[in-house]
This record gives sequence, C-alpha cells and structure tokens, in this order.
Amino acid sequence: MSYQRLIIVGNLGRDPEMRYMPDGTPVTTLSVATNRKWNNPDGSQGEETTWFRVTLWRKQAEVAAQYLTKGRLVMIEGRLNPDKATGGPRIWTRQDGTAGASYEVTADRLIFLGGRGEAGGAPGAAEASEEYEVEGEIPF
Repeated sequence: MSYQRLIIVGNLGRDPEMRYMPDGTPVTTLSVATNRKWNNPDGSQGEETTWFRVTLWRKQAEVAAQYLTKGRLVMIEGRLNPDKATGGPRIWTRQDGTAGASYEVTADRLIFLGGRGEAGGAPGAAEASEEYEVEGEIPF
C-alpha cells in the first residue's frame, strides 16, 4: 500500500473559477502561490514562488467559490496529480519562450486562514482569525 499527502499554505493568485460537470457536480479551480525566502552566503536574499492549480469538488467547490477571493491565504491538503505523459508536473512554453510548469493538486481539505476579507496573514495565524474548514468526497 502507498499513500501521499501534500499540504500547501499560500495565497490565491486569482478569484476561484467554478463550473459544473455534465452530471451537475460543482468543481472549482484555484491558483495558489507558495513563497520561500532565504539568505544567500553573500548576504543577498533569494526568493522562490511555486504555483499550484488546485481542484475542489462538490461542497468544497461551492464554499470556495462563494467565500474566497484573490489574495486570500488558504491551507490545502490533497494529492498531486502527475501529467500522465511524463509522470511529473505539466510543462508548457510561455509566450516569452520560457518554460512553465503546473503542479496539479486535488484537494481533500480546505482551510481558510487569515481574517474575513484579509488578503493574508501568517501561517499559524488561524487561532486569532477566522478558520473555516471544509472536507469533502472526491468523485473518483
């Protein structure tokens, strides 16, 4: 038996996009950015942003579409969905010719971090602010 669990804490890069499957099942996609900063040996600061495309289903999809907006801090628990052709992230070429990668995640759990209407807040700040947790079934 094998198992994977991915936890992402980041900010929404745009408002959620909700649609319905042919059978009426709601599905919402989120674009979530995570940031990492560090100090280089020469004293300069390094920074890296990684983007994740997150898919939420059913009740989670409806709640996310209703309450989340661009900039909101969220925590997502879920699993990576590798590209079927490569087994890794989906790779494409941007308009400027540089390579881009998309990390696809199916969410099992969504937690809103930061206060209502706040764009951010620090990870772990949920104790002092609104925390809304939604867990739901995955359709497969």
